[in-house]
Amino acid sequence: MGRITRSARVTRIVRDDGRLAPDTRADALAVEEPLEIRVDGQSLTTTMRTPGHDFELVTGLLHAEGLIAEASDILTMRYCAGSVGPYGENTYNVIDVTTRAGHMPIEFIRNVTTTSACGICGTASIEQLMKRQRYEISPVRPSASLLMSLPAVLQQDQHAFRRTGGIHAAGAFTLTGEPLVVREDVGRHNAADKVIGALLQEDKLPARELLLVMSSRASFELVQKAILAGFSGLVAVSAATSLAVDLAKESGLLLTGFTRENRMNVYSGEVETDEA
Repeated sequence: MGRITRSARVTRIVRDDGRLAPDTRADALAVEEPLEIRVDGQSLTTTMRTPGHDFELVTGLLHAEGLIAEASDILTMRYCAGSVGPYGENTYNVIDVTTRAGHMPIEFIRNVTTTSACGICGTASIEQLMKRQRYEISPVRPSASLLMSLPAVLQQDQHAFRRTGGIHAAGAFTLTGEPLVVREDVGRHNAADKVIGALLQEDKLPARELLLVMSSRASFELVQKAILAGFSGLVAVSAATSLAVDLAKESGLLLTGFTRENRMNVYSGEVETDEA
């Protein structure tokens, strides 16, 4: 797993026959490190993420922010050689991006620090987001059985989660249940950005008739990312927020929550039931 996970010595306490039994052992932890993103010489943001697929993460983030529309808008992307650790090693925690525009619009020059739980900031309303929407959503009506099967399929590719229990996953799926891209990260928004960035790099946006499957709740920011990438639906294993539901309905995005093997909630869009 490299930098994705690391081991730590922990004391696990288990109640056994009425007594507490401590047991010292090694445990796997999900790695979380900062990543500073610089665009055209300006610092855009610093986000906490799980190392790996960093270029996809940056591509997806810049697409969601509206700084790029297609992969060719990025001329170069590289790790900054000047970012070194205590022993002179490259930390791979700073990425420099050069865009075709050659400069970052003044409204994006903010040099702020976000966290791995933070999505795109500054979108004050649904109306503002709809003005930024690049792609028309293609309505789909998949079967309920298919949708309920997707979290389990996603989990098959959650290798870091099986080791740590502390990492999210996102996946782009076809309407036949085939996973095209699956990525993991401590931040659910980062995981989504990695998937969207991978699709953009492969010239597969808009993601029409594709489903974004998340191992998390469906927040406003995740629905926003799905819409801006042109997905037809978002499938989440946990709850949806009120603003996420409003945005999904406004845009025509299929949205399901609490999606498990034998149940789910359909918040927006239509689903074909087995009895239909």
